[in-house]
Amino acid sequence: MVIKILGSGCANCRKLEENTKKALEELQIQAEVVKVEDFKEIMKYGVMRTPALVVDEKVKSYGKVLTVEEVKKILQG
Repeated sequence: MVIKILGSGCANCRKLEENTKKALEELQIQAEVVKVEDFKEIMKYGVMRTPALVVDEKVKSYGKVLTVEEVKKILQG
């Protein structure tokens, strides 16, 4: 599983990354977490508002900081 955090590196982007890593840890899921800060790359996903969460190349959320519980729900199914 590859998880991408799309964003400029702002506080919200860092918080989403932190919450995602915590959710993975709590669920005991092995995944690669990649930060994407290049706006041309972000635009390829059609995301207009960051931060965004991409799981295996599918945009799951954008424009908000998901909580640990919200990330867990996405990862579970």
